[in-house]
Amino acid sequence: MKLWNKKDILNKKIEQFTIGKDRIYDLYIAKYDIIASIAHAKMLYKSEIISENEMNLLTNELNKIKNEILKDDFIIEEQFEDIHSKIEFLLIDKLGDIGKKIHTGRSRNDQVLVATQLYLKNEISEIKTNIKELFDTLLVLAEKNKNHLLPGYTHLQVAMPSSFGLWFSAYAECLIDDILYLNTAYKINDQNPLGSAAGYGSSFKIDRIYTTKELEFETLKYNVVAAQMNRGKVEKSVSIAISCIASTLSKLSSDICFYMTQELNFILFPDEITTGSSIMPHKKNPDVFELIRAKCNSLQSLTNELNIISSNLTSGYHRDMQLFKEKIIEAINEIKYCIEVTNYTIKKVNIREKILDNPNYKYIYTVENLNELVNGGMSFRDAYVKVSESIKQKNYVPKKNNKHTLVGSINNLCLNEIKNKMKINFN
Repeated sequence: MKLWNKKDILNKKIEQFTIGKDRIYDLYIAKYDIIASIAHAKMLYKSEIISENEMNLLTNELNKIKNEILKDDFIIEEQFEDIHSKIEFLLIDKLGDIGKKIHTGRSRNDQVLVATQLYLKNEISEIKTNIKELFDTLLVLAEKNKNHLLPGYTHLQVAMPSSFGLWFSAYAECLIDDILYLNTAYKINDQNPLGSAAGYGSSFKIDRIYTTKELEFETLKYNVVAAQMNRGKVEKSVSIAISCIASTLSKLSSDICFYMTQELNFILFPDEITTGSSIMPHKKNPDVFELIRAKCNSLQSLTNELNIISSNLTSGYHRDMQLFKEKIIEAINEIKYCIEVTNYTIKKVNIREKILDNPNYKYIYTVENLNELVNGGMSFRDAYVKVSESIKQKNYVPKKNNKHTLVGSINNLCLNEIKNKMKINFN
């Protein structure tokens, strides 16, 4: 059963090409197509388009199909082009002409869009939960290691004192910004497109407000043309959020690879986390973090891909839009996996203490020396010149413990404020 192949005459090669991988990726949205179809059937009854008995038969059968889908043994055979035609076939097979009524007042266009948006809303919520778990891990590590100093770098040159507390909590707070992007993506997807049909509405007296409430959308996409124009935009909103998360994880992974070098040796991981070399017995390679970095860097290109696919499309539906599904589903799976692995591995990190005792970091306290001179009454510029001259004359003596030093530390107040900020934005 192929909804668009009215006379069953389409060339087999063309059919395979146009269907693409829909049978694979439609399994991700199958449950949501059922949920939307149940709401649609209830609305058709409420609008007096079908009878109560027909509505009950349709919803009962749809729930049976949903249960099969939830068991993970549901498949879409080659005789069907997608999940939508498979579900409609099953309804007709069980209910005859009553099954044919489910498509009244809708098109496959809004059917795909509403299922996609329900799927994306759910996935956004799951990603947020995953991020919160990583956030909590990072704050635990920050609290545990807040007093252990760490060299800060700019231009990959030794700069100023930092700490593991600052480092861990910095990435935790960056994750809050990523949550904000996810919240925006959720809001964009939280507009009901069902009832827009092929993009120009329906002459049936359908109740779009009812399906909006039934499907727990915050609001309705009122203009039916705008609803269909959002195809691609809804995926793009999620891709932007994914890109931001990927950027955070990629930078964290780069830091870890840098800090694990033998020259620095700031942190280490147990053998179960690192990999070896085929010819060098001494190697403990950060392969997992290199792969997270590479995967996340690749994910950051997704938004541009979606932009290019949709850049010259006019209003209304185009088959180009089919490609959005595969790309966004794969990206969601990838970012969730990267978050999970990052959270799993970072819990096992071991840090080296007293790193700044190394003579290599002698000049890391120059700003502290300068600030002490300023606090003693000297102008900033004169203090800068004085410290600079002491370095040139090789008679610089670092002052590590002056009473004005706040650099490199993070206090409990700061950590609590970061926790509160996440609490506000996570909900």
